[in-house]
Amino acid sequence: MVRPREFDRDEALERATHVFWAKGYAGTSTEDLLAAMNIGRQSLYNAFGDKRKLYLEAMQRYQLHSIAGHLARLSGGATVVAGLEALLFGIAPDHGPTRELGCFGVNATCEFGNGDAELVALRAKAAPMLLKRVAQRIAEGQASGELDAKMEAREAAAFVLMTMQSLQLAARAGTDVKTLRAMARFAIERIKAR
Repeated sequence: MVRPREFDRDEALERATHVFWAKGYAGTSTEDLLAAMNIGRQSLYNAFGDKRKLYLEAMQRYQLHSIAGHLARLSGGATVVAGLEALLFGIAPDHGPTRELGCFGVNATCEFGNGDAELVALRAKAAPMLLKRVAQRIAEGQASGELDAKMEAREAAAFVLMTMQSLQLAARAGTDVKTLRAMARFAIERIKAR
């Protein structure tokens, strides 16, 4: 007879995500995961497979939540510029320990590069969605006169995404919130209408 699971799988996954986010894949031991998730080794294997499968599931979950947050901030501004500011300022939360984690996805890219096909595939699902929506918002800003109409919207969107990644790396390196937000404002000023 199989014993029923005695823990909340979603909560355990959330806890594992924070460990991987903070320590990376290589820096996270199975013991780190078991302690954070408050489960036994066999429960980990039964519920998630192995460390690798758990990492991929954590990354997928993180990306879904992260992209949803980015899209909400981008679309929530009263103006396109306000939406872009909210998007980039969201990279620099006031809470220092959260800010200093950077982005789990960017951290994974730094750790694995393009050497892990499954992680590359996860990125390939998420990144185009965000790029497309940022390009749409930029085109809206060009049409309203807020943003430079001479730019190619998709190239400008790629610049915004590159800025996001740079801010996330700088946050991970310990850059303070004031500096991060100044860098975000500087990037947005580059694409405003003159």
